[in-house]
Amino acid sequence: SSGINAEYGERKYGRPINEADCKSEGGNWVKFHSYLEVLTDITTQSACRKAGRSAGKNRVIWDKLRSDDTEKVCIVQAPTMQCEEAPWTRVNHLGNAYGYDKNYKNPNASRIELDLPYFPSGEAKRCVMRLRYNISTTDYDGWNTFAESNDNDDVIENDPEVDVFGDGKGFELALNTAQTGRTFEDRSHAFEILPRTAEMAAKTIYNLNVRGKRGNIVQTFPATEYDFVPDSLAVTTDDLVHVQWTGSNTHDNNNDGDDGEGEGGTDRSNLMQMSAISESYPATIKEADFWEGVQSLTDSDASGKDIAIGLASAGYYCSESGTDNCPEKESLEGRRNKIDDKMNNAPASYFGHVLKFTKAGSMNYLCTRNNNFSNRSQKGSIWVKAGNKLEVKTRSEETETSVA
Repeated sequence: SSGINAEYGERKYGRPINEADCKSEGGNWVKFHSYLEVLTDITTQSACRKAGRSAGKNRVIWDKLRSDDTEKVCIVQAPTMQCEEAPWTRVNHLGNAYGYDKNYKNPNASRIELDLPYFPSGEAKRCVMRLRYNISTTDYDGWNTFAESNDNDDVIENDPEVDVFGDGKGFELALNTAQTGRTFEDRSHAFEILPRTAEMAAKTIYNLNVRGKRGNIVQTFPATEYDFVPDSLAVTTDDLVHVQWTGSNTHDNNNDGDDGEGEGGTDRSNLMQMSAISESYPATIKEADFWEGVQSLTDSDASGKDIAIGLASAGYYCSESGTDNCPEKESLEGRRNKIDDKMNNAPASYFGHVLKFTKAGSMNYLCTRNNNFSNRSQKGSIWVKAGNKLEVKTRSEETETSVA
């Protein structure tokens, strides 16, 4: 026998989900670890324990990967599953919600904050994030209704008529049973997690980037216009922030429209200090004093001014005059062709910098290309507190912000 039920295409084996049923079916019950990676260069229990002490929040154990294996290995276990109640919004409203972040009181787009896994091996890892959502109804007992229930009298049907007047003629309901208990896949995203440097070890690294796409509020729906995310970020001098973003030169918004600045079909972003969140003008590079207390862990030779120039130009100028990681010919002083006033000749995507803060301070910032007064805002704020304890602020507390 092939082990396949010919009528339904189902396996005849491997369906039990407990040890007793598995063994009663003649199977072998195998236990295994959910893991991030196996440290193959570690071959002893003592070395594995030492790796576990230096692995930060990861739990590292010396054990068999599967219960039927013969050898033990050094296993980096997967983190505990994060399960949270979703923020509440109005039904069928893809908009702002309360409860997206316990640290901030103001509403923002529905989201969940995730910790990316840390791989102690120091190897780059390609990862996939799969986003799905479920939809369900209470018109029937969803926990006890299955495919074989279709012929039951109490099962709902497509577009049913309800005899509300008792005269045999009712109202038809817009009800599609294919939608009443369904899982939708929204998007899947592939990305790469790069190894940390020694200076980044055991540090909290916040990811500051850009969401949204080109277009006005109607053209981008159900996505959103450009915005920084998070647009309000509180950190300490013990934390790190990786400023980066991605963009495209080839999208057409499904021919739904292409409102925005610069060349059509292109994304561009930059980040420049400004005095107050209510204003529209950036500070010049010379005036941008926040960067005096910032270092780059991805370009140790870069000064605060070099970092500000790179972020302001989306990497078109990688520094003022060149660094160990920035060729002089790609710097502000070395570029023969200057940046376009709409940044059309700047990169759509930018690796940016992993930032370390040497003193307390705060900064409001904006994107000069996409921030369009009265139409769309691409601004943000960051607060840096000395030490390792956060003092949380909200956007409603933002007035004019000075820099330490």
